[in-house]
Amino acid sequence: MSGDAGEADFWRGRRVFITGCTGFLGTWLTAALLERGASVVGLVREHEPESQLVRSGLIDRVEQVPGELLDYSLLQRTLIDCAIDTVFHLAGQTIVGVANREPVATFETNIRGTWLLLEAIRQTPTVRGVIIASSEKAYGEQLNLPYREDYSLQGRHPYEVSKSCADLIAQSFAHTFGLAIAVTRCSNLYGGGDVSWNRLIPGTIRSLLHHERPVIRSDGSFRRDYLYVADAVRGYLMLAERLTEPGVRGEPFNLGSGCPVSALDVVRTIIALSEHPDWQPLILNEVKHEIQDEYLSPQKALAAVGWEPQYSLAAGLEEALRWYHAYLRP
Repeated sequence: MSGDAGEADFWRGRRVFITGCTGFLGTWLTAALLERGASVVGLVREHEPESQLVRSGLIDRVEQVPGELLDYSLLQRTLIDCAIDTVFHLAGQTIVGVANREPVATFETNIRGTWLLLEAIRQTPTVRGVIIASSEKAYGEQLNLPYREDYSLQGRHPYEVSKSCADLIAQSFAHTFGLAIAVTRCSNLYGGGDVSWNRLIPGTIRSLLHHERPVIRSDGSFRRDYLYVADAVRGYLMLAERLTEPGVRGEPFNLGSGCPVSALDVVRTIIALSEHPDWQPLILNEVKHEIQDEYLSPQKALAAVGWEPQYSLAAGLEEALRWYHAYLRP
């Protein structure tokens, strides 16, 4: 499930702390690090039986730390007691709709959680560096596309604002205290293991596998940048391996395909790969507070560490469909 990425020998025996290890991206990243011989310590807020990390049994190979991201004493104690070398901060509230309904809880987790972790890292001499997961949403709405790393961060709605703030806080710790931090701004990730059915790709696939007409909540014209999760994991590992180098240390990086695709085209691509190639989606046109078009330039990551996506949208969706077929039709 992890895919090829990074230098295997680099990770052998390294102590790695991952927040959000049981999440979608966290599961893939944890699997990749375990495959490379890393010793993974994971912050686990609650048992998630639907997590692929749990279902696969890989969770048993992780040193689990039960607790909350907002528990500073726990973070500090974990980093010190486990002699952590590298941190991947993936935990957070990731659903836009939830952020609109519960902005305070989203700000607490995504913003306060980030500064608490970074302060604990600042106080821990063993930590070599940290990758902070931001998002393309941190850019807010921009006039010029694709988004580039030197654009200002100008989120307006709760989720966007939480990512803008966490992103800037991470850069502040890097430039003020000299911490080896890189910030990743990923586009829309997809792939096996994502069971957030309110998202476009897993929701569409589930509908088709259940012989139901897929639904598009928007008018279908919104364009997004979609990145297969294995490509994102490659980017995380490649950046983490070079965290202390000039050109990576203290820098933000876009991880995306650079190729925007409309929601309607994504759904049509999935339908074409499915058992119901002649079906048409139901378009609800009920989305509010969403940016019309979002996509990233990946050129900085290519120049700095040689990263670029290896999967086309169709190839990634084919792999995802196989995973969901096995998951939903065991």
